Amino acid sequence: MGGCFSDVKGGKQAVGGNGNGNGRESLNDAVHFFYKTQGFQPIFTQLQLSLSASNLLDRDITSKTLKLGDQEFLGMASCNLSEVVTKASSRLTLRLQNKSGLGGSRNLGTITVHAEETVASRSAVEMILRCSHLDNKDVFSKSDPFLRISRMVESGGYIPICKTEVINDNLNPKWKPVCLSAQKFASKDNPLVIECFDFNSSGDHVLIGKMKKSVADLEKLYKEKIGANFVIASTSHRQEKILKGQLFVDQYCEKEQFSFIDYISSGFELNFMVAVDFTASNGNPQHSDSLHYIDAYGRLNSYQKAIMEVGEVIQFYDSDRRFPAWGFGGKIPGGNVSHCFNLNGSPGGSEVVGVEGIMEAYASALRSVTLSGPTLFGPVINMAAQMAVQSLTSHSNTKYYVLLIITDGVVTDLQETINALVKTSDLPLSILIVGVGSADFTSMEVLDADNGHRLESSTGRVATRDMVQFVPMREVESGQISVVQALLEELPEQFLSFMRSRDIKPLPSNFPQASTSTMQ
Repeated sequence: MGGCFSDVKGGKQAVGGNGNGNGRESLNDAVHFFYKTQGFQPIFTQLQLSLSASNLLDRDITSKTLKLGDQEFLGMASCNLSEVVTKASSRLTLRLQNKSGLGGSRNLGTITVHAEETVASRSAVEMILRCSHLDNKDVFSKSDPFLRISRMVESGGYIPICKTEVINDNLNPKWKPVCLSAQKFASKDNPLVIECFDFNSSGDHVLIGKMKKSVADLEKLYKEKIGANFVIASTSHRQEKILKGQLFVDQYCEKEQFSFIDYISSGFELNFMVAVDFTASNGNPQHSDSLHYIDAYGRLNSYQKAIMEVGEVIQFYDSDRRFPAWGFGGKIPGGNVSHCFNLNGSPGGSEVVGVEGIMEAYASALRSVTLSGPTLFGPVINMAAQMAVQSLTSHSNTKYYVLLIITDGVVTDLQETINALVKTSDLPLSILIVGVGSADFTSMEVLDADNGHRLESSTGRVATRDMVQFVPMREVESGQISVVQALLEELPEQFLSFMRSRDIKPLPSNFPQASTSTMQ
């Protein structure tokens, strides 16, 4: 598909759909389809797709225009992008089919799709940052500082690329090592904005100071063993006020950093798991206003949408496509209320085959399970953790687990859930939570550590990493985002943070050698 692109505009330019000279955008079917479907997902890093066809039927070209409607149809094929990148060669060959989706007796030929990362460099910079003499922004205690690093983009604005943990009650903080990939900072001379904030649980963080430095500047600070002063807007002068607080780089090193695709293409897998809320607040499944109502005309409810959209992407990262599926908060036949029961009703095992198996088990459970309560996450998280622990004890150590929890209510056992998450934060596990319905999910945001403050258990233990992503379904249904985009945005980094913490590298037998040239 022509040069490298990572956004819609760039994609259109790459394949020639960047305008027709009259100020109006020209429609490019391939690009629009690519970005309307699962091709445009943050789970994939920058990719270039190349296509090659063989043994096509011989046809004369009767039109030299680029309009698809004017061309003679030769055949078609379809696949998910994840089917391509999970191959050891990142290459997938498909048989062409006719317009009805069948190959028929005639051989229409084949098309091969090859995916390759456009950024060949795996270089990264790891630094240990600290500050001294920060201004205190709290009245009765000291500031709780954290750093946010942002990169300038073509539009002139800045996007965050890194955020440290929060250090409580400290004006001379030293953070854990931060790692910036070359893909994030683009160039060592690219301007970065480094901001220091005083953390507030409300999310209204107070700016302590900021500075503009490149990676090259930070390397110079390390080599010369000097600090750089923060600045802040002056209330009485147009110029910025130089503060006493300084930033120091105590450690700087350049290292090789493998990407998500490096691991996946060498045999690592994402094992998908699902847990569905069966509490009474969902409403009677027999009534059309219930969140669990199964529509006779095939329209999906919010639970089904979440299962389908996330499952259809992740399923290709699991070789056997056998997915554990549970329910919680419901009264199972002949028993009591259970907060972790097998969705398929089998006492012997929780696995079902494929996303279709999850959908069938869910519909069947609605006919046999009585909705009850309360809403407890702890048991299903602990069950998923048990499976992740088993993976750690295996010799291959190539499995990473992804648990999707779909719920309509605020979690009742919030502290117990936090305790379970902190305990499992050093396991190969990520948890995606979808909130359906109109409940107030404010407290659910606590589980998602996007505010810069890692989860802390009741015993004072702090989570080793962020491994939770939450999204309310109503934001999805408003049309602003998709379930997959919202949930999978952080998954690759969560996966990589675990692999790096354990110093787990891609399998050498299948790992593709790094390219020495940049693709054009």
